[in-house]
Parts: sequence; C-alpha cells; structure tokens
Amino acid sequence: MKLSFKKIGPGLLFAGAAIGVSHLVQSTRAGADFGFGLIWALLLVNLFKYPFFQFGPRYAMATGETLLDGYRKLGKGVLIAYFVLTFATMFTIQTAVTIVTAGLATSIFGDFISTETWTVIILAICFFILIIGKYSFLDKLMKFIIITLTISTLIAVGFAFHNTAEPISFSQVFPETAQFGFLIAFMGWMPAPLDISIWHSLWAIEKQKSNPEYTVKSTLFDFNVGYFATIILGLGFLGLGAMVMFQSGETFSDKAGEFSNQLISMYTKNLGNWSYIIIGIAAFTTMFSTTLTTLDASPRAMEKTTQLLFGKLSKKSYLFWILVLIFGTIIIFFFLKSEMGLLIKIATVLSFLTAPFYAIINYRLISSKHTPKEWQPSIKLHVLSWLGIIFLIGFCIWYLSIL
Repeated sequence: MKLSFKKIGPGLLFAGAAIGVSHLVQSTRAGADFGFGLIWALLLVNLFKYPFFQFGPRYAMATGETLLDGYRKLGKGVLIAYFVLTFATMFTIQTAVTIVTAGLATSIFGDFISTETWTVIILAICFFILIIGKYSFLDKLMKFIIITLTISTLIAVGFAFHNTAEPISFSQVFPETAQFGFLIAFMGWMPAPLDISIWHSLWAIEKQKSNPEYTVKSTLFDFNVGYFATIILGLGFLGLGAMVMFQSGETFSDKAGEFSNQLISMYTKNLGNWSYIIIGIAAFTTMFSTTLTTLDASPRAMEKTTQLLFGKLSKKSYLFWILVLIFGTIIIFFFLKSEMGLLIKIATVLSFLTAPFYAIINYRLISSKHTPKEWQPSIKLHVLSWLGIIFLIGFCIWYLSIL
C-alpha cells in the first residue's frame, strides 16, 4: 500500500486543479437552482470527457514525452493554435479561481484584510510554494489537501442529508432556453477544462523523474483515482446546494466576498454553527488547491510550448511565465473585482467552446503512429471518444445557435 501511495501524484494534482469553481460554485449553484435535477449533466459530461483527459497521462507514460511534444508532431499549426488559445484564456481562468479563493479567505479569516489584499497574498504564497518547493512539494501537499477536502465535504453532505426535512426528488430536468447558458457554463468546467489533460501529461513526466516505477499502468490507476474523486465531490457539492439552498429564495451575489459569506452562512444556518469550520476548510482547500495547481500548470505548459516553437530558451522561462500570469491576473482582478459571476461565466463558456479542439487533437494523437500500438485505445474507448466528440460539438453548435 505504501508503494501504491507513492505512485499516486499527478492524478491528485488533476483533482486539485479540477475541484474548484466547477464544484464549489457551479455545482452548488446547480443544486441551489435545480435541486438534484442536473445530475444527468454532471455524469454525462464526466463520462464523455473521460477519454480525452485520460489520453494525457497515457500518452506521456507510453512515449516519455508530453502531449505538447505530440502536438508538435501533428503539425506546428496545432501547437500554435494551443499557444493562442492558452494565452487568450489563462489569465481569465486564473483570475476566476483566485477571486473565489480570496473571497473565502476574507469570510473565514475576517474582513480586516480586503479581498484585493488577499488576492495578492494568496498569489504570493502560491508563488513561493512553487518556486521554493517545486514539483515534489506540490505533489506531497496535494495529497494532504485532497484527503482533507474529501473528508470534510463528505461529512457536510452526511449531516445535510440527516437534517433535511423536505422529501428529496431526483427527477431530472433540462434547463429552459434562458438558462441554457448556465448549463454550458456548468459543463464547461465539469470536472475541468479539457486542456488540463496537457497539464496532466507535464505532471506525469515530472513524477517519473522522481519515481522511475511510475509506468503507464501506474498513471492510469493514478488518473482514475483522481477522476473518481472529482465525480464524487461534484455530486457532493451539488447535493449540498440541493439540500441546503434549493427553493430557499436566496440568490447568489456576483461579488466574491459576498458570495463566500452567503455560501458559508447558508450552510451553517442549516447544518448548525458547529459546521462553520468544516465548510470553511472544505471550501478554502478546494479553491486554494485549484489556484495553486493552475498557477503551476499554465506557466509550465507555456514554457514547454515556447520551447517547442522557438527552440531552447532561458532556464528561467518558467519563472517568467509565472510572473506574467500573476501580474496579468492582478490587473484583470482590479478591473473586474466586482464581477466574479461574469468572470466565471466567460472562463467556463470559453472552456466548453474550446473543448472539441482538445478532444479531437488528443484523440488523433493517441490513435496515431506516434503512440505505441499496445497503449492505443481499446475499441470501447474509441467508441466513447467518438460519442464524446459528437456530444461536445453538438452542445457547442446548439449554444451558439441560440445566442
């Protein structure tokens, strides 16, 4: 068991990056607005995105190189498209997750420090963790965070179920046209944007450097552990929203601090004041882990992309991209600090609209001559991939047609 635990790492980093706004904000809102009615959407999007996320670590361990190296083999244009898409979205994504984290910090630790100041403090803490501790520290820290998050969330769900007096309905619903935008935003980051598959391939390569026993079979087991955790916790947060907030008459604020206060106070009002610390820990660790992993992954991916496009770069290019991302995040935050809802909507919808690109490219790569035959997808995974691509493209076309 000890050996197996050592082989777990990138899968939990994936979970740490995934379990954030999609769970704490979007899943809770789905439960608050629709009860348990959107379980179908949560399960369906997790099913259809599964192969494309799994192809990241699978390709990395089967070939010894990242998905970005594979993209370069498919053509320079693919890599350029990835660079443009990432540069266009990484600042909005980082700002969206950081602003929620800062709002929670203000609620939990007191508002004597403003949300703006908390934003800078959180980014600074994450920066020093990544620069001083590097990947190995991030790997160890994420195991602790995900275990803490899982335990505290499941406890909260258990008590919410115990305290619920109203009968629970599992009738499924499809949102009306006016609410279709929320459905797309909900699925856009559920369980995460598809470009996290690239981050996962980078983390898998880093993991293998410190643990040569980390193989294709290890990475698939590791990935499945992390992916299953994101589904369970997604259902948990949706359940909390449904049992605590559904038909309560409350509406969420788009301001980070007010939203965080609403979220925690509504839980404590229904579960009891004793639950404040549990909900606080669950919420803050959720968002801090996402802020930390996204701050590591986007610069890591941009460093690799620029290296493949322009040749060998400075050893400090990772540091350069982290600083670019931090300053870009702070600038966007101070311009749109009161528009948390808008930021999240923009980031999540963009992620869903770009999902078909990553799905098709990942599938092409894993099925190509660049992947050893023994590690190419099975017939079942091929079929699921085709269905997933049709699902993602179909919903994108539908959404664009009603704008």
